[in-house]
Amino acid sequence: AARRDFYWLRSFIAGGVAGCCAKTTTAPLDRVKILLQAHNHHYKHLGVFSTLCAVPKKEGYLGLYKGNGAMMIRIFPYGAIQFMAFDQYKKVIKKQLGISGHVHRLMAGSMAGITAVICTYPLDMVRVRLAFQVKGEHKYMGIIHAFKMIYTKEGGLSGFYRGLMPTVVGMAPYAGFSFFTFGTLKSIGLAQAPALLGRPSLDNPEVLVLKTHVNLLCGGIAGAIAQTISYPLDVTRRRMQLGAVLPDSDKCLTMVQTLKYVYQQHGVRRGLYRGLSLNYIRCIPSQAVAFTTYELMKQFLHLN
Repeated sequence: AARRDFYWLRSFIAGGVAGCCAKTTTAPLDRVKILLQAHNHHYKHLGVFSTLCAVPKKEGYLGLYKGNGAMMIRIFPYGAIQFMAFDQYKKVIKKQLGISGHVHRLMAGSMAGITAVICTYPLDMVRVRLAFQVKGEHKYMGIIHAFKMIYTKEGGLSGFYRGLMPTVVGMAPYAGFSFFTFGTLKSIGLAQAPALLGRPSLDNPEVLVLKTHVNLLCGGIAGAIAQTISYPLDVTRRRMQLGAVLPDSDKCLTMVQTLKYVYQQHGVRRGLYRGLSLNYIRCIPSQAVAFTTYELMKQFLHLN
């Protein structure tokens, strides 16, 4: 039983480390994405690459990592819960519902994504507020101050859950297709070309795992597909989260209102999909690193 108890903990740590490695890789792009998605007035006339160059000039190189501390505090439990919940949900769906094949991955991935989002949402809220600030115009002094301010000024606990609906609706297909694509590519790859794509796991030679570069590739493809499907909901979530900080917040109170408003004001390409190219540059390496780190951590912590 002792080994099984620690299995939870090891699985938790593996997911957390995977999440942190993935996010730190792409943190500068995250900051730029938030500034662009919500049209921050210091940077709104710039594109992705010019913003990436402008932020260090205006706020120093660490400006690119602004909000990253809050991000790590959120991402460790987020990654941990998501990967751990995925494994658990997969077993439950297989055993209780008798659904297997590739569909159970889609279902388990969606449920895991939603679980992780709900558990860590207030931290995401705080991080977005911190990342949207520009040097010299600080409303929040740090993580704890931001928590206090949102709690007192924006209606207690419910203030932390603004934009939860589009997040959950967006997360279900994103996490679902992410885990589904990765898992399916992995099982097909190992079944069709085990010698070319696989190698024995370090902790259990009976188990075949993907070679690292193949892992990266599969993770990247999974990220790209999932991203395209759920992106407009990501834009919606950011606008709702920034709420009171934006001038047109009264038009963005519900998910449907926000989607309509963004579509009417900016259209599909410049509105609902604004910043998508950046998101590919961000999500593809991020998902690749997340899945690859998780697979490696599984071997280090003897989870196979």
